[in-house]
Amino acid sequence: MLRSIRTCMPSVVRRISLFRQNNKRYEINNNNDFVNKVMNGRVPVIVNFHADWCDPCKILTPKLIELIEPMDKVDLAIIDVEENPELVHAFEVKAVPAVIAISNGLVVDKFIGLVNNEMIESLIQKLTHEGPISTESKNTES
Repeated sequence: MLRSIRTCMPSVVRRISLFRQNNKRYEINNNNDFVNKVMNGRVPVIVNFHADWCDPCKILTPKLIELIEPMDKVDLAIIDVEENPELVHAFEVKAVPAVIAISNGLVVDKFIGLVNNEMIESLIQKLTHEGPISTESKNTES
């Protein structure tokens, strides 16, 4: 009995983690997808405009995935600029990679080009309103 539980547990755990992973990162295929998943989303979203032919995009997208997927409070939307010209025009994307942070339907911040992890982390902190916790502010009351 214990042996059968052990053999089925890894597959259950794997399915659960893949399910959550799919919810954290999604591709936007059209304007309706964008409105439903990003503008009306329950959590803030980092929107990554990229292209298959873009070498910096091939470096940035895995960085974004690595930093965002473990987080509960931020999702990642990936938009192929070739497939979504209306969204490219609406957000005035002139170069790729272009990353836009959206919360409650509003653009919070953005950057263009390949950036370091600290810049991405700063963008995420602005989006989630979370930053390094200062021990001084915890001990001091106004």
